[in-house]
Amino acid sequence: MTATAWLFDESTESAVRGSEEREPTAPPLLKTPNPELQTRVGLLRASLAGTAAAKVMNATELVRALAKERRDETIPTTLSAFDALLGGGLPRGKMVELIGSRRTSGRFSIALSALAAATSMGEAAVLIDLGDHLDPRVAEENGVDLRRVLWIRPKTLKEAVMSAEMIAATGFQLVVLDLGVPPLRGRRVPDAAWVRLARTAEAHGTALLVSSPYALTGTASEAVIKGSGARALWIDARKAPRLLEGVTVSLVLEKHRHRKPDARATLTLAMLP
Repeated sequence: MTATAWLFDESTESAVRGSEEREPTAPPLLKTPNPELQTRVGLLRASLAGTAAAKVMNATELVRALAKERRDETIPTTLSAFDALLGGGLPRGKMVELIGSRRTSGRFSIALSALAAATSMGEAAVLIDLGDHLDPRVAEENGVDLRRVLWIRPKTLKEAVMSAEMIAATGFQLVVLDLGVPPLRGRRVPDAAWVRLARTAEAHGTALLVSSPYALTGTASEAVIKGSGARALWIDARKAPRLLEGVTVSLVLEKHRHRKPDARATLTLAMLP
């Protein structure tokens, strides 16, 4: 610890002593709102009815409007077929469940696309990887900015759901919960855990994507999309050796709270160059 001593002369000491003897002055009172001014502002806003009245707001209204606008946004995955089923992308403040076999649904590719889209927008994202299937090199080649990704590797399903709930409450804008392949590690969690997770995402405006081999979230999710029927696309099937161009996956909207279910789309996943 270092202490600094200051040298005072007689004049400085007397000035300090004099300031200590003076009584402290009360801070100036804040000005009360001017009723006449408030009335004039109200009349001005009323005169703009039907024109610019909706755009005239005070500071509190502006903060609320910006918060609501941000909550209403979506995070697109840049996969047009998947985003179209959801009305534009992963909705903020909602939980979307993507189900299907790991080999035939393209689940992990969709999860990587969501992470790449979010991090390219400057958002911080989380991958909760229960199956421990992430290859950082492949993720980076798919456009994921690893500097903006928190990678969590839980041991059981219960730990994975608890991690998602805790991390969604910290302000991350995208949380991807990938549950790997069956059999899932650990027992199934109660339905109440999924409800708490959905409420946490809604309270903090977090877009939550749950990637699972089969439906688990029940009524807590905003939408459920099933992927299946992956088929290989060859550049020229008549020539040998054949070169793989990509994979097509069939998507079905099995449930949505605000859209008609049973909508279908075909997703094409291209191979990396």
